[in-house]
Amino acid sequence: MFVYVDAEGARRAADLVDRQRSAGTLLSSVAGLPVSIKDLFDIEGQTTTAGSPSLRSEPPASRDATAVARLRRAGAVIIGRTNMTEFAFTGVGINPHWGTPANRYERDKRRIPGGSSSGAAVSVTDGMAFAAVGSDTGGSVRIPAALCGITGFKATQHRIPRDGVFPLSPTLDSVGILAVSVEDCAAFDAVLAGEDPQELVPANLRSIVGVIPRSYFVEGLEAPVAAAFDRAVTALSSAGMRLGDMGFPEIEEIASVNARGGLAAAEAYRFHSKLGTDFASYDPLVRERIVRGGQITDSEYARMLERRAAIVEQFDRAHDSVDVMICPVVPMIAPEIRALEADPDEFRRVNARLLRNPSVVNFLDRCALSLPCHSGVGPPVGLMLIGRRSGDRALLSVGAAVEKVIGLALNR
Repeated sequence: MFVYVDAEGARRAADLVDRQRSAGTLLSSVAGLPVSIKDLFDIEGQTTTAGSPSLRSEPPASRDATAVARLRRAGAVIIGRTNMTEFAFTGVGINPHWGTPANRYERDKRRIPGGSSSGAAVSVTDGMAFAAVGSDTGGSVRIPAALCGITGFKATQHRIPRDGVFPLSPTLDSVGILAVSVEDCAAFDAVLAGEDPQELVPANLRSIVGVIPRSYFVEGLEAPVAAAFDRAVTALSSAGMRLGDMGFPEIEEIASVNARGGLAAAEAYRFHSKLGTDFASYDPLVRERIVRGGQITDSEYARMLERRAAIVEQFDRAHDSVDVMICPVVPMIAPEIRALEADPDEFRRVNARLLRNPSVVNFLDRCALSLPCHSGVGPPVGLMLIGRRSGDRALLSVGAAVEKVIGLALNR
């Protein structure tokens, strides 16, 4: 799951924290905690390959990405760079160049970890990192969190700086955290956002208005996902959360904008066309998605941006009274890697299903959490809580309360 481990640098950072703690220095809540970094973020002295051999000969980064620099200042111990989908452009997590880390669930069957932050999720599930920094353009933090059974938080885009982060789609890219709990995600989120530390107080669920988008988001659920989702909704309702069903006509408009590959394909093609790399060396299943963006003209791209802005404004205005939307992160459990490697059409089908729900959040520029909601004996299933734009701390507060309720329900 790692493409590079900085053992020496991690020991130096840990030793420094030990000396500071012995001297009575007041340290941050993340000081001394081992953190993995997705191979998309610049780390001074290391080459950022973004999961691609085409970038191996690029010079090392001259400075840390802002997100990495903030973690260092807070005393986090950066242990290495994690594997990922090439250029972060699938939700499956398979990388034919560096290999694919297998999901911890039924590891002997080698199920997909989800992507594109594949190694990030596995570094946490396997206890190699306390938390992992990832990116999320259409679900790349939440998909692997859901499939691997941990917590994933995607911040509102502007919340965490993206300088020094290899881009996929500047309009949709955001930074996120994968960890075991909402509290852990919140602690690292505050550091990455440059905020002063603050206690995470769980929300009073009786004061929260939640809606379940019964169309689109909950269609075609596999049996384990449907069962886990129903249990979670029942538990939240019993805890006093005001839940209702609601239709979202904007979803059809979003699908129309994304019909030819969407903003991600258009922006990826424009960026990669200027890189000077050999498209032929790319994973064919990634390359075809990038090349598809070349069919979108500049005028079409401009109209897509305009339509997106209008839809976001319309959605915010129409659903201002809703505190949180609740749905499954993905409609399926993790399939086996070999089945997708053997059949490109099945790979495309699974990738589209994985991206279906979480990509809407990026389009609407909202924050979102993935919380494990499975029973513990079955396959991992993620419950997605979608908050308001810039309502990140409020969503984390709701997530802390939901996490407790679901945990109690599952342990009965």
